[in-house]
Amino acid sequence: MILEEILAIEQIGFPILSTLILLPVLCAVILAFIRDDGLARKVALGGTSLTLVVALVMVFSFVPGTSDIQFAERAEWMPNLGVGYHVGVDGISVLFIPLTAFLTVLVMLLSWSTVRFLTRGYLIALLGLEAATIGVFASLDLLLFFVFWELMLVPSYFLLKMWGTGPRRQYAGTKYVMYMLVGSAPLLVGIVVLGVNHFNATGEYSFDFLALLETPASSGLQTLIFFLLAFGFAVKGPLFPFHTWMSSVFSEGPVGMSVMLIGLKMGIYGFIRFAIPLAPEAASQWFWLIAVLGLIAIIYGALIALVQPNLRRLLAFSSVSHVGLATLGMFTLSTQGFQGGLLMLVNMGIASAGLFFLAGFLYARTGSWELSSFGGAARTMPLLAVFFFIVGLASIGTPGTSGFPAEFLIFLGAFRVHWALAVVAVIGIILSAGYFFVYYERAFFGPVTRESVREARDLRPRETVIAAALVVVIFCIGLFPAPLLNITGGSTEALAERIEQGPAGQLAQDEVQVAERE
Repeated sequence: MILEEILAIEQIGFPILSTLILLPVLCAVILAFIRDDGLARKVALGGTSLTLVVALVMVFSFVPGTSDIQFAERAEWMPNLGVGYHVGVDGISVLFIPLTAFLTVLVMLLSWSTVRFLTRGYLIALLGLEAATIGVFASLDLLLFFVFWELMLVPSYFLLKMWGTGPRRQYAGTKYVMYMLVGSAPLLVGIVVLGVNHFNATGEYSFDFLALLETPASSGLQTLIFFLLAFGFAVKGPLFPFHTWMSSVFSEGPVGMSVMLIGLKMGIYGFIRFAIPLAPEAASQWFWLIAVLGLIAIIYGALIALVQPNLRRLLAFSSVSHVGLATLGMFTLSTQGFQGGLLMLVNMGIASAGLFFLAGFLYARTGSWELSSFGGAARTMPLLAVFFFIVGLASIGTPGTSGFPAEFLIFLGAFRVHWALAVVAVIGIILSAGYFFVYYERAFFGPVTRESVREARDLRPRETVIAAALVVVIFCIGLFPAPLLNITGGSTEALAERIEQGPAGQLAQDEVQVAERE
């Protein structure tokens, strides 16, 4: 599996990925010198909007149908240790950068009327989180990836501790950081083992993803690497049974941070980006274990969500179920499963995050997350009710919405492995439809029983823009999924071939490809 690189300077004329990482940082620095909160909001929205525009330019300039690394940038950082600044995107990672920028713009709009305490600090923290997240998706050097991975903790911690809405936000912030650090320790060890293995094979240290792909590793060493990386990614996912931090964070944290956490599943991305391709033999050997954990998560998350009276906790456990579905797709180790898993992650960034936005709008009007406070909401907030219904349909994978192509591909990949996997996944989807429709009927229909609902206003213009933008993306992906499938196709096919051929067959093919180019 030899991946070619197309340098950014040749492809688009400037270092576009570095620009995307630095734009939020530059905007945050500017905010530090602004004293007026109103001006600060405008600057932050302008900076994030510019980042989104640049991200869209990158996607439209991306060459689909190939596994090549595109918009690549390289620079020496610590050459004696084999660590370099190496960024680039392929069909696996390219969609998540504009998704990050899109969600950040919407969170900026949300904060316009919901964040009044230390506004500039909140905006700076959110911009820092955006920059670190884009860095995670763009990194191709594993130590650089780890640096961005850890940097995300800093703004996340302050967003939770200072702008959380729950009474136990201090505890939630500490719990979140401790969980992430526990997951990061084996992840770092796995990265170091990869670098040492490369040194043993070549006499030089390297943590470059492309170099590590070509470095042979024994079956036992691959198993060690796979589980070290998998543990760190599963905690971040979160994948059952490492999900217990999520309900606390979602219940206590600010809506904006919850949107980013529920919409950008970097842990599950880590499986397909690093764990599976760097340890293909171990992934093939142990796929059943991760797939079973995914199946448990699908059913467990849906069953817990089915009995939740608290909307934030319902969305948290719904997310656990959808993470399980994405994980199942990826660990079918097939092109269809990989594509379905990636599209499921994209759908979570739109539908799951969208439900959290709308839940935040409900909270702003009722002051509660409890179902008992929402009865008859459709009578006074019909527009909000319509948008909630449409986004909910995408969350459960209704045909015509962004969730359907993802679920269809995951089921197709699961059937190729064993029909029982697909059956359990279908049961999970039925349960997800159950908890959504039951909750929706009880929250939005029936008589109005609370004064806060009776006096509530429908969506304001800024909130309508947020909801409408999400719905437009939902239908664009659901009705026209081909562009996304073309973008992800080349990279997912190459990864599936790497799994099928194994190390020996892959090495032989790589030698043939090198000879042909020479």
